[in-house]
Amino acid sequence: MLSFFGNGSRLCDGITRRDMLRLGTLTVGGLSLPELLRAEQQAGIRKSHKAVIMIYMCGAPGHQDMYDLKPGAPAEIRGEFNPIATSVDGIEICEHMPRLATIMDKCVPLRSVYGSPDGDHDSFICYTGRSKRNQPAGGWPSMGSVTSHLLGPVNQAVPPFVGLSPDAGHPPYGSPGLPGFLGIANSAFRPSGPASADMKLQAITSERLNDRRALLTSVDRLRRDIDASGTLEGMDALSQQAFNILTSSALVEALDLSSEPASVRERYGKGDSNRFGDGAPRNLEHFLMARRLVEAGCRIVTLNFGRWDFHSDNFNGMKNTHLPQFDQGLSALIEDLHQRGMADDVAVIAWGEFGRTPRINPDAGRDHWPQVGGGLLAGGGFRTGQVIGATDRLGAEIAERPVHFSEVLASLYRHLGIDPDATKLNDLTGRPQYLLEKTVPMPELV
Repeated sequence: MLSFFGNGSRLCDGITRRDMLRLGTLTVGGLSLPELLRAEQQAGIRKSHKAVIMIYMCGAPGHQDMYDLKPGAPAEIRGEFNPIATSVDGIEICEHMPRLATIMDKCVPLRSVYGSPDGDHDSFICYTGRSKRNQPAGGWPSMGSVTSHLLGPVNQAVPPFVGLSPDAGHPPYGSPGLPGFLGIANSAFRPSGPASADMKLQAITSERLNDRRALLTSVDRLRRDIDASGTLEGMDALSQQAFNILTSSALVEALDLSSEPASVRERYGKGDSNRFGDGAPRNLEHFLMARRLVEAGCRIVTLNFGRWDFHSDNFNGMKNTHLPQFDQGLSALIEDLHQRGMADDVAVIAWGEFGRTPRINPDAGRDHWPQVGGGLLAGGGFRTGQVIGATDRLGAEIAERPVHFSEVLASLYRHLGIDPDATKLNDLTGRPQYLLEKTVPMPELV
C-alpha cells in the first residue's frame, strides 16, 4: 500500500507532515475534511470500537516449553525449563516468562489447541481457523478480511485491517492473512509489505499536493494503469483508501512511535528488527504499534514474531532470544491495554500453527506435532485468570477440553459483534459459506 517510513519528518514520497496536515483543508462536495469528520461523528460513529490483535508465532513454539510444562515427565520429555508460579494460584508457566507470570490474572493460557491437519508450516489456520484443504472458489478469507468486509472502517482514513507482517524467507510466515474470495479490496493494509510500492502515488511533489484536482488525477491515472494491467476488481476501493489516508495524518501518526513517552517505549523495548532465519523479526515495537493502530481505528491488526521452528538447539534458542523478548512485548501490550482502559474492547491472541513433539530429538530440538499446541488469550472482556484445556502427563495428547482453532476465532468474532453461527458469505461461485468450521464461541470465556 502506501509507504510511510521516511527520514526525519519527511515521508518516503517526499511529503512532509505539514503537507499532510494542509491536505485537511481539501474540500469534497463543498465540505472540508474536518467538516466531513464532524458530520460523521454527529451521525453516530463510535469513538470506541472492538478490535483484535493477533500475534502469529512463526514456525510454532513448543507448548510444553511455555504454558504446559511437564516437570514430572522423564528428562527426554520435560526438557531443561522449570515452571514458576503466577499471579493466579495453581497456574504455572515457563521460568523465562516472568513478566507474563505476574499478569496471569489478565490472561488465558490455552493448553489443548488442535486443528492443523498435516503439520505443515503455514499461518493460514491461525488467521482463518480452517485447513487449506478443500477450499471454496477464491479460497477462505482471513478474519481480518471478513471483518473489513462486514464492518468496514471505523475511521475512513485508517484501514480496518492492518498487517504488520514483514516478508519472510518462508512466504507463509510473512502473510498477514489473505482476503480469499472476498477480494483484494479486503486485503490487509501493509505499511512495509510487498504491495507498498504499488500504491505509492508517483510524480507528486509537495506543491502539487495542494491542488486537489492534481491529486485526484494522479489517483485516477494510477487506477487506470493498474486496471490496464489486468488487476482484479477492488482497486477502486483501494484507490479511495489511498486518498483517504493521504488526506489525514491519522495513520501516519499511529505508525510514528516517537510521540510515545520514553518510559512506554522502554517498557515495550525494541527487540530485533532483522529477520530471524526464514522467519520474522522479533520486533517489539510492532506490539506498541499495534496498540496505536487500534486506538487510531483499526479493527484487526496482525503481526508476525520470530521463528520458533527449533528442530535443533531448542532450549538455547528459546531462553536466549525468543522467550524473554516475547515475554516483554506481550506483557507490555496487555498491561498497556488495561492501563488505558482498552482491555474490554481489544482482544489479544498469540499462537502458532501447531505444537512440538513431546520427545526431544538427538539435536536437542523438538519437531512438528499437529496433535496439540497452545496459545494465550487476553483482553476482550473475556473471563481471564483461568487455563482452558489440558494434555496428558507427557504433553502428547489432549486429556481435557479440546479447543479447535475455529472455536477461538468464533469467540473473537463474537467479541467484534459478528455472529459466526448466523453469518454466511458467498464465495466466487455464489455459494454461501459459513465463516468457520466450528461456529460456537468458547463458553468458558463468557
